[in-house]
Amino acid sequence: MISSLLLRCLLFAVLWWVLAEGRIDGWWLGAIAVATATWASAVLMPPSTHRLRLSRMPGFVWFFLKNSVRGGFQVAMIAFRGRAALQPDVLELQLSLPAGGPRVLLTNVIGLMPGTLSVELAGEWLRVHVLDERLPIAADVAELEARIRALFGVDR
Repeated sequence: MISSLLLRCLLFAVLWWVLAEGRIDGWWLGAIAVATATWASAVLMPPSTHRLRLSRMPGFVWFFLKNSVRGGFQVAMIAFRGRAALQPDVLELQLSLPAGGPRVLLTNVIGLMPGTLSVELAGEWLRVHVLDERLPIAADVAELEARIRALFGVDR
């Protein structure tokens, strides 16, 4: 747990350094911001036992990029068909990922799928707004869950 908090603190310090454009005259404010951000991240997302497998990262990045392009293309095609072709809906999907990092990543990455946006994560249920309910959203979420499960090394 300590190493996780130190890593978060280091990441927030690097972020502050980038935002401050490498200047050191504002580090007294930066120290307060880094400490507050580290505390807030620990409260909102406590350290987890699930660790990323860096060896799986290239495959996940490729999957993300490929589906981002596919999602953009499909949304463009939906837009060209016009509003009458849309059947928007809010779907409730039961998740099989464990709580913590894997579930949070899924919730944030789900927007790469065509016409989807996470609305609410409540326990094992995720509410997703979709532009067209006829799209295979449940199958796409299941595939994304499998990719995230592999990324974190989580068994079913």
